[in-house]
Amino acid sequence: MTTPVRIGLVGTGYHARRVHAPLHSGDGPTRLAGIWGRDPHKTAAIAADFGVPACASLDELFERCEAVDFAVPPDVQAQVAVQAAEAGKALMLEKPLGLTLAEAERVAGAVRTAGVPAIVAMAKRFHPRTEEFIAAAAELRASSRVLGLTARFFHSGFLPGGSIGADTWRLAEHGALRDLGPHLLDLVELAAGPITAVRFEPADGAYCAVTTRHESGVVGQVAMSGAIRIDRPLTDVEVYSDGGHLHFNAAEIEHQHTWNRIRDEFAATVRTGSSVTVDVDRALQMSQVIDAIERSAREGNQIEVNG
Repeated sequence: MTTPVRIGLVGTGYHARRVHAPLHSGDGPTRLAGIWGRDPHKTAAIAADFGVPACASLDELFERCEAVDFAVPPDVQAQVAVQAAEAGKALMLEKPLGLTLAEAERVAGAVRTAGVPAIVAMAKRFHPRTEEFIAAAAELRASSRVLGLTARFFHSGFLPGGSIGADTWRLAEHGALRDLGPHLLDLVELAAGPITAVRFEPADGAYCAVTTRHESGVVGQVAMSGAIRIDRPLTDVEVYSDGGHLHFNAAEIEHQHTWNRIRDEFAATVRTGSSVTVDVDRALQMSQVIDAIERSAREGNQIEVNG
């Protein structure tokens, strides 16, 4: 690839400024071409900082770019991503695809209908240590009887003064599930096989506990929260079998490495049509699991995924 992919950024908040805009600045296979946000003053400020045009409308942004990167709340992403796909733009999407399963289905459907390249930035999946864990878990399942699994994703970002505490969708009911769930449930399913049923375990609203049942017969206990006072995020998965024990700890994953790989994979799929580590179909599967968990919370019983 000799010509960088021209990226239009949607969003002006913390993640847009700290992660997405820098990712496409400087040397690399992508190049920031413009920024659009709902607040014109914020848009002008971040655009000036990164030396690119502040777009007054989505149409102007689409004219300046060939691909769109999203750093906005899921409900906003779900609306704009459909417009971008219909305009023929490649999509670099955040998780979850939308706040609801219906929104996620619309995004995935728009990508399929338009036939545009797309990648979903479930960052932990883009690290070699994660790939090694997934391969080791598959080997363990093939060689022994897996009996159970536990998994956790904790950080303090939702607490007052936390790095992402201002994002109201994350602070709403089931915010931790929608924000942290795609990461953790993806790893859980890849470690123990497809999730077929879930049960939400009642707890304080800031703490989400879920029992997962897998096609393989494995039962998992999964917990997540963004409101635990902890020095650094804790993400781990443990798999237990009669042939051994497997532990994955994501604490040492370098996020700059994962974001660079997301950028590189995205540029490659735009230019050559190559496959990506996480596509919209995989992200939609996680939205289906999360929807089943939310239904379990409302109904107070076990819910079959896609049931």
